Amino acid sequence: MQSWVNKLWYQGHPLRFVLWPLALLFFAITGFRRQLFRLGLKKAIKLPVPVIIVGNITVGGSGKTPTVVYLIELLRKHGLKPGVISRGYGVEIDGVRVVLPGDSADTVGDEPAMIVSRTQVPMVVGAKRVDAANRLLAEFDVDIIISDDGLQHYQLARDIELVILDGERRFGNGMLLPAGPLREGPWRLQSVDHVIVNGGCALQGEVQMTLHPSAWLPVSSQYDGVESPTKDSPLVAMAGIGNPQRFFDTLTAQGYQLEQTQVFDDHSTYSESVLNELAHGRILAMTEKDAVKCRDFAKDNWWYLAVDAKLSASFDQQLLAKIDRLVADK
Repeated sequence: MQSWVNKLWYQGHPLRFVLWPLALLFFAITGFRRQLFRLGLKKAIKLPVPVIIVGNITVGGSGKTPTVVYLIELLRKHGLKPGVISRGYGVEIDGVRVVLPGDSADTVGDEPAMIVSRTQVPMVVGAKRVDAANRLLAEFDVDIIISDDGLQHYQLARDIELVILDGERRFGNGMLLPAGPLREGPWRLQSVDHVIVNGGCALQGEVQMTLHPSAWLPVSSQYDGVESPTKDSPLVAMAGIGNPQRFFDTLTAQGYQLEQTQVFDDHSTYSESVLNELAHGRILAMTEKDAVKCRDFAKDNWWYLAVDAKLSASFDQQLLAKIDRLVADK
């Protein structure tokens, strides 16, 4: 399914014109909803602490999760106590739920499970982000909230908007859903605080972000000391993220030999039998987001490559200066 959608949105498939009327309907519905908030007919809820939205205007992976991890670490170094809220994509949650270290991806979502596993940040997931934020404030000592996604969730008032853009794919065919990948048009970027470009080349006024591999880590929660992958060992590489080729390209650029690659749909659920058949006793390499869904049944020679986001010092300074002003005002 994801392969077909990529052809439609990023490779000029002619079916996009057939779907154009539906894109117009999507534009009308979302535009009407934005207008309700703009006119005050629907109310945006303000919170007593600053809120940072980390979102995008396109569907699919653009690098939001590494950005959220980067912000958590940056804010902590600055003496702040961040908490995170998220929708918990792909799981059914009754109300809201606190994410705990060790929670499985099939109960809280793969990205929340990964964020908490990496950072131990206080985090609450739920379809209603205002309710998630209120639960976060009620139960944890938090003085700033990061919303993982939610740019289009206008009920939650926000103080800072960061949009993450895939530097290679950018806007795809430039059409709105379902004919293209856009949730909102490129005009939306004019009103956000920063446009962060993951990979590719940032244009004037945009902020460049790069993802740097940090270390190979064992997927298994019962790891038994097998040596990590070397550049002399052929790998079977798998990825179930928005842009799987980026992961494969990263491995190749690092000098690893890819004996086989396997693409899965973003947010896929994995089974032990399928991945055992894929690996067939060989070293299996995956992303950190995939690893949180496999740790309970992973073999000792299954590894994930942790990556860290890198942004400029000037971006950090501008963001922290605005946050300081917001904290003083709140």
